[in-house]
Order: sequence, then structure tokens, then C-alpha cells
Amino acid sequence: MSFFISSAHAAGEAGPQGGGFQMFIMLGMFAVIFYFMIYRPQAKRTKEHKNLMSSMGKGDEVLTSGGLVGKITKTTEDNDYIVIALNDSNEVTIKKDFVSAVLPKGTLKSL
Repeated sequence: MSFFISSAHAAGEAGPQGGGFQMFIMLGMFAVIFYFMIYRPQAKRTKEHKNLMSSMGKGDEVLTSGGLVGKITKTTEDNDYIVIALNDSNEVTIKKDFVSAVLPKGTLKSL
């Protein structure tokens, strides 16, 4: 029977046992990489978008995330909605969160 199945032999010596500290160093490096590559840029974008939303006022020309371009005609401080005039006869009410950019003055006339 031993002709087909070879006998198992135990390993002569064990591997290094002091790997606990190296594991903590590796986890720390992953945490630093996660912070600088994922969390920090997203937090920066969120802060910039909040500053954009707070700086909007009546008369600003804006671009929404849905692709609409218009001029703000009404804003309210108590709720997060604004009214955008797309042209002389159409107005749309949207949340401030959906504004992706404030355009320079005169952009609507150039379109």
C-alpha cells in the first residue's frame, strides 16, 4: 500500500513566530493609504459643494446635475429648494443639492 501513497513527514522546523507586530504595521499602512486616497478627496469635494450651495443667490446662472441651465429667480433659507428660470416662460423648482456648478454671468446669453 505504501507503494502508491507516500508517507507524510512532519516539517523539520517551524516558520517565524513574531509576525504580530508586522501585522499592525501593515494595517496602519493600509489605514493611511485609505485616508489619503479615498476619504480625504471625498471630504474635500463635499466641503466644496456645501460652499457652492451656500454661496448661491438670486440672479446666479447655474447648471444642474440633470443638465438644465438656468437663472435662479427665488431662493429660501428655511428649506433647500430654489426656483430656476429656464427661459422667459418656464420655471423649475429643484433642491439646492442638484446644482453642480455656478456659471459665469452672461453664459445663458451666449448659448
